[in-house]
Amino acid sequence: MYHEHGFKIKHILGDRQFECIRSHMELQGINLNITGRDEHVPEIERFIHTVKDRARAIVNTLSFKILPHRLIIEIIYNMIFWLNCFPQKDGIHMLSPCTIVTSSNLNYDKHCKLKFGAYVQVHEQHNNTMIPRMSGAIALHPTGNAQGSYYFLSLHSRKHIIHNNWTVLHMPATVHQLAKACKKYKGIMFTDRHDNIINNALTPDENEVASDITGVYNNEIIYSLHSLVLH
Repeated sequence: MYHEHGFKIKHILGDRQFECIRSHMELQGINLNITGRDEHVPEIERFIHTVKDRARAIVNTLSFKILPHRLIIEIIYNMIFWLNCFPQKDGIHMLSPCTIVTSSNLNYDKHCKLKFGAYVQVHEQHNNTMIPRMSGAIALHPTGNAQGSYYFLSLHSRKHIIHNNWTVLHMPATVHQLAKACKKYKGIMFTDRHDNIINNALTPDENEVASDITGVYNNEIIYSLHSLVLH
């Protein structure tokens, strides 16, 4: 995508987990500079802090006391989407990263219709039968297409869906059952790629609960952070 829009990548900075792509980068004439032990890429680390701060801000606007695993992952995607949609003060151009790389522009009337976490009834395809014509979902973020479609988390299938027709309603109490099924602590927590908790402010009780949280949640959230920050 960068090459298609006139950017010539010469160097990539990363930590040890990106060593596996070195041969692929060298074939394209790109120098991959990997950090040593206990070293970091300052720009990436600072950006991760920004993503965490924005994620915590979103969490405190939601009505959920316990967050479903999938919803936390989508919060990160939402933050990356909107951070890429605005020009950066120290950037290379007055245009946003999204516009520079994809040549697409957002429209307020199309792409700012819903806030993250809003409850909606999406309009499903239907016919003359008595099957439901709407289904409950949680609004995530815009897809960025010209039609103004949005990503939603379906409350029936628990899957990622895309719709461009919906009706906003008040949050029903049954939505909170989505989180009760998760073996989960209250709030949000970040870990490294080895599932080690990197928030040192936890109490002993919180650490004991967090030690039981492994598997899909940690792997997905950290994968989202690393891959999206790189992107």
